[in-house]
Amino acid sequence: METSNKITVKATVKSAVEKVWTFWSEPEHIKNWSNASDDSHAPKAENDLKPGGKFLTRMEAKDGSFGFDFEGIYDEVTENRYIHYTMSDGRTVSITFEGGENETKITETFDPENVNPVEMQQGGWQMILDNFKKYTEAN
Repeated sequence: METSNKITVKATVKSAVEKVWTFWSEPEHIKNWSNASDDSHAPKAENDLKPGGKFLTRMEAKDGSFGFDFEGIYDEVTENRYIHYTMSDGRTVSITFEGGENETKITETFDPENVNPVEMQQGGWQMILDNFKKYTEAN
């Protein structure tokens, strides 16, 4: 798939890259930010952040009306800098972390799926990234 077909979301977190990496990768933190809206949540998260390692985050509506497992396998991991993974449906995601002591820029680029409009996918992923920023800066 060509880069032009990919979707990119970005956020700058006012936190050291080491803290950002920890909050991004540890399941107890993932459960606190991995949701696209206030009426959804992530009751379960598993993460083995290494090449060949698996991850799974259960995302659900708080009222139980829907839910799904977001899962995949890590292809490449460079601590505090880069993650590349393949989702269970074969789409890929790359995430860069550029930062220092007080600020970290996160750029996430992913292959779109062909069910929902690109704008909806970009909006949903951006909301999750914004939740990550808010959670990390508050803790």
